[in-house]
Amino acid sequence: MMVLVVGGSGSGKSSYAEELAVSLAQESVEKTAMKKYYLATMRVFDEEGRAKADRHRKSRKGKGFLTIEQPTAISGALDQMETGERTVLLECISNLTANEMFSGDNVRTKMQVMEDILCGIKLLKEQTTHLVVVGNNVFEDGIAYDETTTEYIHAMGMIQQKLAAMADRAVEVAAGIPIIIKW
Repeated sequence: MMVLVVGGSGSGKSSYAEELAVSLAQESVEKTAMKKYYLATMRVFDEEGRAKADRHRKSRKGKGFLTIEQPTAISGALDQMETGERTVLLECISNLTANEMFSGDNVRTKMQVMEDILCGIKLLKEQTTHLVVVGNNVFEDGIAYDETTTEYIHAMGMIQQKLAAMADRAVEVAAGIPIIIKW
C-alpha cells in the first residue's frame, strides 16, 4: 500500500507519517517481522538544517526505523534494504525534487526530474509492502518567484499530483489534524 501525506511547514505531517508507517508495519507483524526504513532526502547545509535533521531523528527514536540517507536516485535505497516484508517512509518530496534538480553543474528540467522521481517511487512501491511518502503543500504562499524557483515548485506540484494518483491513500495534515483526500 502507498500513502501520500502532504501538508504545510510545521503542519504535523512528518509526525503523522511516522505514526502511520509504524501502524502499517505493526498490522503486518503477525505474518513476519517487518523492517521499517526511513529514507532521508535532506542534505544538511547549515545549523538550521542540522537542527531539523536532529529533531526528526529524535522523533523517530525508539520506533525501529533504519535510516538510509538517499538525497537523489531514490530507488537506490532498495540496494541498502533487506529483502522481504518492509515498510518505507520517504521524507520528503520537496528535498528530493530540489536535490534532483539542482545537484549537478546544470539545472535539470522539471520533466527530467519528474520522470526520474516517479520512476524511482514506482519501483519503491512495487518492491515494498507499505510506502509512505511525505510532500509539502505548494502554491499557497502567493509569492512570485524567479524562473528557476518557479520551475522547481511546478516540478514538485506535478510530482505530487502523479503520486496522489499512484497512491492508494492520500492525506493532508493541517494543524496536526489528518484530512482524508483519498481513501
